[in-house]
This record gives sequence, structure tokens and C-alpha cells, in this order.
Amino acid sequence: MTPEVPGLRERKKWQTRRAIRRAALTLFGEQGFAETTVEQIAEAAEVSPRTFYRYFGVKEAVLISADHSPLIVAAFVAAPRHLTPIAAYQYAVTEVFGGMSEEDRHDDLVGQQLLYQVPEAHGLIYAEFIKLIDLITDALQQRLDEPVDETERRVLAGAIAGVIFGAAHNNPLPEKTVPLGLSILDAKLSM
Repeated sequence: MTPEVPGLRERKKWQTRRAIRRAALTLFGEQGFAETTVEQIAEAAEVSPRTFYRYFGVKEAVLISADHSPLIVAAFVAAPRHLTPIAAYQYAVTEVFGGMSEEDRHDDLVGQQLLYQVPEAHGLIYAEFIKLIDLITDALQQRLDEPVDETERRVLAGAIAGVIFGAAHNNPLPEKTVPLGLSILDAKLSM
């Protein structure tokens, strides 16, 4: 699913980010991750190394698709109100990943495969899951009918992220295991 980017400036930023990521993934496939330099990526994407660092900070960050979490959380908030929080998150994941282009799906698959192979990127995985927990915690405030304190929302968000982490570890685009895991969590919470 291509993110809906409102203004021209935001669209250009998204296109630049995507071009850098695609160039990097292509070079990683041709040369290997360790052998590819930021300068080579920047040249292939027709940007400066400084622009690369503005978008990604470190080379390993190219492996993470930062576009999905905000889209999933937005779909989670907008999911049908009758769904439990877990079912609503499962709905959101299906919506976002079901709408991905083959090109984006390929990029994510390659990026995630490398993400688990490159030891330098493992800290980024942790940081991304913490960001996801924060996003879900905030979204639950809009999603739940009655007021729930932040600790309770954070625990529920951590459970959802835990399912995703467990399903995704060494399993790029875990399209079958994430829904199954979320269904198990939902069933156990409903007991």
C-alpha cells in the first residue's frame, strides 16, 4: 500500500526515501551489505551522502520500512468499532499488507531478510518495536470505548507487538503467522 502523502513536499520526500531504499537494496543484492557504501547508495539514488543521512541516519536503517507502522496504526484506529483491539489490529495489518504493490512487497521482503542477517541492525529492530508499542498505546486511547490508563494500554500494545516480534523473527513478511498469533492472543484475552 502506497502511503497517501498529502502535499508536494511530502510526496517528494517519500519518493526520495523510496529511491534511496530501492538503490540500497539493489546494491546490497549485487555487492553484499557490508561491501556497499553509503556513497555508492547515494550515487545510485542520485542524491548526496548528506541527503542519505538525513533520511536514514545509518546504513542499517535502510533495511527497515518505516512506512508501514503509521499506516497500520491509522487503519487500526479506523477499523470497525465492533472488533476487539486485537482483531482490529489484525484487520489493519491485513488492509495494509493486502494493498502493497509487488514492488513494495519485494523491497520489504529483501529488507527484512537482511535485517535479521546483519548483526549491526539488530538494535534497530528493538527500537522499531518500541516505537510501534508507543504508536499502538496512543491509538488504543482512541480505539477503546472506556477510559483506560496508560499502563493498561501499554501492556496491551506490548502484547500485540510481542506477537508480531515472535512471528517476524527470521520470518520476513509473516503474513500467515502474525494473523494466527493475533487470533490466539485475542482468544486467550477473551477467556
